Amino acid sequence: MKAKLDLKRKGNFNISLANRKIRTIASSICFVLLVIATVCTSGVALAQTGHVNPWAPAELAPLPPPASLTNGVWLKGDLHVHSRHSKESSNNPVAKIISFSKSVGINFLAITDHDNHVDGDVAHHTWADPDFKSDSVLLLYAAEWTTTRGHGNAFSARPYDHQRLYDVRDQRDVVVGAVKKELGIHLSANHPSGKDHFGYSYDMIESIEVWNSAVWSKNANAIMIWDDMLSSGRKLTGRGGSDAHHGTPETPAQETKNSYQAKANYVGTPTTWVFATARTTQAVIDALTNGRVSISANPYAPRVEFYADINQDGKMDMMMGDNVKATGKPVKFRVQLSGNTVPDGEYTISIVKNGDPFSTLKTTGKILIVEFIDTPATIGRTYYRVAVEGPPTVYPQVPGSMALSGNMVGLSNPIYFNFDPNF
Repeated sequence: MKAKLDLKRKGNFNISLANRKIRTIASSICFVLLVIATVCTSGVALAQTGHVNPWAPAELAPLPPPASLTNGVWLKGDLHVHSRHSKESSNNPVAKIISFSKSVGINFLAITDHDNHVDGDVAHHTWADPDFKSDSVLLLYAAEWTTTRGHGNAFSARPYDHQRLYDVRDQRDVVVGAVKKELGIHLSANHPSGKDHFGYSYDMIESIEVWNSAVWSKNANAIMIWDDMLSSGRKLTGRGGSDAHHGTPETPAQETKNSYQAKANYVGTPTTWVFATARTTQAVIDALTNGRVSISANPYAPRVEFYADINQDGKMDMMMGDNVKATGKPVKFRVQLSGNTVPDGEYTISIVKNGDPFSTLKTTGKILIVEFIDTPATIGRTYYRVAVEGPPTVYPQVPGSMALSGNMVGLSNPIYFNFDPNF
């Protein structure tokens, strides 16, 4: 009798166990079906929310017309040079830099000594140097903001309290930006890629060093960063700077291991051109901020000029740095090389549109002009810039620079369409 009961209990237990397994399997199947149903319908559900991106491109309000294309003067200069007030510099006193600049036709100069070498007190060192003066070269008040997060150049038409900028170098960007705004200075990112890259927000700068020193090949990443910033709506001026630290020694006894650099990279390698409304330091700063700027391999190399005829009436309406609303109609663009070109030299003009290659044109002869037509989008941003390659231009005072720059002749800044001025 006991054996029968045990057998019955065992049977009931097996049935109960089987039922539990069936219920577990059924629950799992239901869960899987629920997940599948959710996944399959989620796309529809998201599409039905009516989400509208508040930052999506939209038609801009009317933009102010571009400034005059004739009321101005082209000035050339170097925006990154170090004197004896930078500790690692050699044989490069302020007087020598200014005298050399004058001899090669430089119109403006920024002597940007490292501020950390004097604990931020640039005003009582570089600017207080008795030789910091010139009757022909416009001298900007400048310094290289040298921090653990990277380097930048500060530019001003008049003395400012650089000590305040140095003191906040390790603070958050919002603090740095507020101080920079109060000082009223133009802040520029130096050599943005590499060891001393600019590690701060690009929203608090007006320009970026896209061509550092005569060594053109090392600037590829800087150009990439520039295009990234432009494509995202940031209207940043591209500029150059020799970053020269070393001058030619007066005697063999003054030679250092870096003295050779003076014959390969010195003032004007590269040269930054600005279309300024006057021959004043403030006009140079304003042009640099507005982007009416191009860069040449050296002071004697051709200047790149870039214009656009919006209505194709044969008259240029805007130049690099200018920003207008697109009309939906074709625009004629003109690239012109001015100044000292190599006779019978062939120049290759590469057009970049929104960061991507757009067209390649070639020109030769005494009048070096090329034109192309394109239609900028009416909604959304569009920008165009150009790079020019060709035969190197001789720089007798710095003969080694030609090999370092190679065939790179010059860069333009962009012409902009539909860039929000309040970005």
